[in-house]
Amino acid sequence: MFSKSLYTRGLQCQKSLWLKKKKPEVLSAPDPQRVAIFSNGDDIGSLAHSLFPNGKEIKFEGSSFDEKIRQTKEWIEQGERVIYEATFNYDDTLVMVDILVIKEGKVHIYEVKSSTSVKEVYKHDVSIQYYVLNGLGYEVESANVVHINSDYVRGDELDLSEFFSIVDISEIIKDKQKDIPQRLNEFREMLKGDEPKMEIGMQCLSPYECDACEYCWEVQRKIPSYSVFDIARLKWEKRFELYHSGIIKLEEIEDLRGFSEGQRLQILCERDLKITIKKDKIATFLSTLQYPIYHLDFETFQQSIPKWKGISPYEQIPFQFSLHIDYGDGRLEHKEFLAKEGEDPRRGLAEHLLEYIPQDVMLMAYNASFERGVIRKLARDFEDLSKELHTLASNIVDLMIPFANKDYYHPKMKGSYSIKKVLPALVPEMERAYKDLGLVHDGGEAMESYASLHLMEEKQREAYRQALLEYCKLDTLAMVKVLEKLREGIRASEYISSHNQQRK
Repeated sequence: MFSKSLYTRGLQCQKSLWLKKKKPEVLSAPDPQRVAIFSNGDDIGSLAHSLFPNGKEIKFEGSSFDEKIRQTKEWIEQGERVIYEATFNYDDTLVMVDILVIKEGKVHIYEVKSSTSVKEVYKHDVSIQYYVLNGLGYEVESANVVHINSDYVRGDELDLSEFFSIVDISEIIKDKQKDIPQRLNEFREMLKGDEPKMEIGMQCLSPYECDACEYCWEVQRKIPSYSVFDIARLKWEKRFELYHSGIIKLEEIEDLRGFSEGQRLQILCERDLKITIKKDKIATFLSTLQYPIYHLDFETFQQSIPKWKGISPYEQIPFQFSLHIDYGDGRLEHKEFLAKEGEDPRRGLAEHLLEYIPQDVMLMAYNASFERGVIRKLARDFEDLSKELHTLASNIVDLMIPFANKDYYHPKMKGSYSIKKVLPALVPEMERAYKDLGLVHDGGEAMESYASLHLMEEKQREAYRQALLEYCKLDTLAMVKVLEKLREGIRASEYISSHNQQRK
């Protein structure tokens, strides 16, 4: 039996469908971030029920699909107008319609998504539902996608009519109907045979990253963890072109035409295992800095359903910051803020920023556009703090610049200029700093942990709060250490240059 998820999986890659049905043990389990996305989708789906109230719901747990189908049919015959998770089977294809609305004997399909737009894959998702209901003899009046309106800003109350957007895609999916029987037959024939021999390609990544990637890439093809697929800012089509021409490792690339300067540098550094340091550009960057330097890092989380006034869906909401103050004379001071869970963190965080940071000092961030954006949004949210917050935002310099421009590049960075790659390259003694952290190791885990704090028992909650403080503190300490190494490198080169001049 097919389902709408199996159908769309087969459209993306027939081998992925075969593995799901015949060899599921090789598929990677969803990571915590993916699990959180699934859970969020459930929350959005339940909220969308309020758009069509007083419906009957087919519960996913506690009954077989045959029972769900019988219950759906019974409710329709009894005259129910709204059914959530209405279940149908036609042509050995099972679908569960998020919201089925029946008016004047005709049915309306509503597929609920937690995204902020109608993606192409959603059209196929709704198409297979239309195919099944139409095949069963129902007259489908409309087929719709319900998604989140990204422009919505919450007021005192959540306005569902503004929060959701409903898009009628009936005409689009009618055009797709003629292909569905042929595709289903192709899938059935394919499933009768052995594992398909398919090359890797863009279908591995779009519209979703396939859960068979580890099996197909690492197990079957022995593609190493660092390969041509990691060349920075190289289009994926070009990466696959290199791979299919037999080139897997960067050092195997001989013709550097068609690569940018930064890509050529990455390839050559891997080939020769050389560190590249453009001392004049780094010296110019360092000459713009003034002590004391306030190293700043935010942690943020998102809410698909805004809980507080003035927030939009998926907006980055700051809940924590770390501040290392480097006075330039060996003194280092640390300040931090972590909001109380379950409450709007923005006002308290903004006030602590202004309490800890003078108006006339230099701030430093890694990927400063993010920190500037957070502060400017706080300035819009709190008019009485706006002037002072805008001043802070204008005082931020970006430590990422020398690394993004590859003025300093180490083979250990592997094409990346994230702080987690730069730190071990410049400061080897901190190579395991992030790995050795306890509960929170990266921004994704920080986001998920804070969002879940209010659900934890007190002992667990305190452990995670401490872990959040340790993680964010490490981010700004890493910036301090990286800047120190940049300065040490320039001072050493100046000493060597001066010493050589004296010998002459």
